[in-house]
Amino acid sequence: MTILSFLTEDEIKFQQKVRDFVQRNLVPVAEDIEQGKLEAWDVIRKFGKAGYLGSRYPSEYGGIGKGLMYEVLVTEEICAVHAGFDMARVASCILFAHPVFEFGTVAQKKKYLKPVAKGERIGALGITEPNVGSDVAGTETRAEKQDDSYIINGEKRFITNGPIADYLLCYTVTDPKVKAKQGMTAFIVETKSKGFEVVEEYDLLGMHGAHVGRLALNDVEVPEENILGEHNGGFRVVMAGLDAERTILAAEMNGVARAAMEEAIHYSNFRVQFRRKIREFEGISFKIADMAMKLEAARLLTFKAARMIDAGQRATKDAAIAKLYACEKAIESATEALQVLGGIGYTKQKPVERFLRDARLMTIGGGTAEILRYLIQREVFKEYDL
Repeated sequence: MTILSFLTEDEIKFQQKVRDFVQRNLVPVAEDIEQGKLEAWDVIRKFGKAGYLGSRYPSEYGGIGKGLMYEVLVTEEICAVHAGFDMARVASCILFAHPVFEFGTVAQKKKYLKPVAKGERIGALGITEPNVGSDVAGTETRAEKQDDSYIINGEKRFITNGPIADYLLCYTVTDPKVKAKQGMTAFIVETKSKGFEVVEEYDLLGMHGAHVGRLALNDVEVPEENILGEHNGGFRVVMAGLDAERTILAAEMNGVARAAMEEAIHYSNFRVQFRRKIREFEGISFKIADMAMKLEAARLLTFKAARMIDAGQRATKDAAIAKLYACEKAIESATEALQVLGGIGYTKQKPVERFLRDARLMTIGGGTAEILRYLIQREVFKEYDL
């Protein structure tokens, strides 16, 4: 292992390969995606052909058979260019696909995981509802047995890829007589099914390029074979993927923080005031120092969580810490980068304002800052047997 970078030689080579691919395929079109002139999925499919949508999945399911650490490297490189693009990618190839990989039957993996990992189909995760956000156990969507199928009724909101997805991993209540934790079931829903409706698509502050929508399921019939995992075992499915999800979201924000810092570095070395480059003023250079310090710390926290998960260790506290720290520091770094650029940073001529808009989402999505602090303190007290 290379001590200075905490990456193996193979990981370093992989990182450079991904960086080169991103520079060739995403950088030239990032602004078009941001402005809605180009669909993110037109480009994401290229990443699928290269194997960068399924770093964690074996080749027979369209991946490259690596671990979460490799996915972390892919994620940071993409997000250093365009976070909205990666939000769409992750919602499909991680949030939808990974539960299918972990809990799906061989037939389900071939039918639903493989085409998603290759970028041929789009997946989405259906958890959030009008009255369900942080409280996943409060799910109200219902699925009732009817012969060899289930009839699903309910509504899902703020679903990334929802308006364009081919498949929705939909969490429902199948036994209303018990607590949702014991009576929840996960279904793979094909969105072409009768009764599936895209009610609206949200216009977001940031993360442009990702389609986020409100969905309705009105008497949607789903075959029993589309249950993911066990009947009434949906809560286990949703909880099993949270640590990896939060680690990936931390990597996303490391990419945004890195991009913000690099913009500030280059601008401060170019901009002259009082006959001096502004980097020569401590009021500016110390901001750069703080950005670098925060990024290094966030990266190491993210790497630690990824290594633990790859080793099969429980990483609830570590993933929560990584996600919370990386997200909050990305917001801070984007804010400071905008300050370094001054007036031009507040315009759309520079991408810094986009970094700030994109970063702001991530103390809400994937576990709010408040929920993560609750989880962290809970795990800490457990460690002290309190």
